[in-house]
Amino acid sequence: MSDRVRIGVLGAAAIAPAALVKPALKSSAAEVVAVAARDPERARAFADKNLVPKVFDDYQALIDDPDVDAVYNPLPNGLHGKWTLKALAAGKHVLCEKPFAANSEEAERVADAAEASGLVVMEAFHYRYHPLARRMVEVLPELGALRHVEARMCFPLPRFSNIRYDWDLAGGALMDAGCYAVNAVRMLGGEPEVRSARVRLRNRKVDRAVKADLVFPEGHVGFVHASLWSGAVLKLSARVIGEKGELRVVNPFMPQFGHRMAVRLDGHTRNERFGWKPSYRYQLDAFTDAVLHGKPFPTTARDAVANMKVVDAIYRAAGLPVRVPTV
Repeated sequence: MSDRVRIGVLGAAAIAPAALVKPALKSSAAEVVAVAARDPERARAFADKNLVPKVFDDYQALIDDPDVDAVYNPLPNGLHGKWTLKALAAGKHVLCEKPFAANSEEAERVADAAEASGLVVMEAFHYRYHPLARRMVEVLPELGALRHVEARMCFPLPRFSNIRYDWDLAGGALMDAGCYAVNAVRMLGGEPEVRSARVRLRNRKVDRAVKADLVFPEGHVGFVHASLWSGAVLKLSARVIGEKGELRVVNPFMPQFGHRMAVRLDGHTRNERFGWKPSYRYQLDAFTDAVLHGKPFPTTARDAVANMKVVDAIYRAAGLPVRVPTV
């Protein structure tokens, strides 16, 4: 491999320019060299707009290209596991969009394959690589013994034909927005058990909103709230209450669009901010550092398994079926 990671994109997804293409243009260690889509015209339009030199009309052809070192997988949820496994089999590193797989069982298979391959497989929770997220973790000891941890990821998506509501593509509010909230609660509070959950439905099997109550082995409790369409139009936040104080964060998930972090201790509040550099750029830097230099990173395949176990448990507690991979 050269001193740059050559990345191919599976699918001309709307997220790809912001999540990968634009950050790569500012990176000295990454370049986007190919895109594949089942619709050739869509692939060509994506390539032309984003200055991507190679176009494939078949995902496998891109994966097999010897000029591709790594694959970015922003396909629908139900296809994440399948195509990450195929990329690993071809010897490619993978940056996989969240949620990592359709369910925890599939995530286990991918994590096993990742560990056996020795390749880098990163779940794309980009916010985890922003200085804000790192600082949130750093201040936890100031709060003392934890009592309550919560995270909310709610935004409006009223287009019900969107793939995020499609059962066959492993859709649902918990899968799309809720996986962020679950990840944040785990980052701040540890590994929880699900005590109860309730949902609002788009149809018989697909949720448009979810709330879940959690409990942690150490005794503190947690709460997750996610929505694609409910009365909670826009809520992006995290909160931790400890015996000595409280941490509140507005917009921990996309901090480049504005955020606020407040730590309250002994009746006094201090506010901290962390600049406007996109979280996606921090993520790409971490990915290339892992590929080129073997540097560790937090959103590993094994961590993704733990996240999906909580997602599955919330669905079961709510009386909904666990998502399944797309055939």
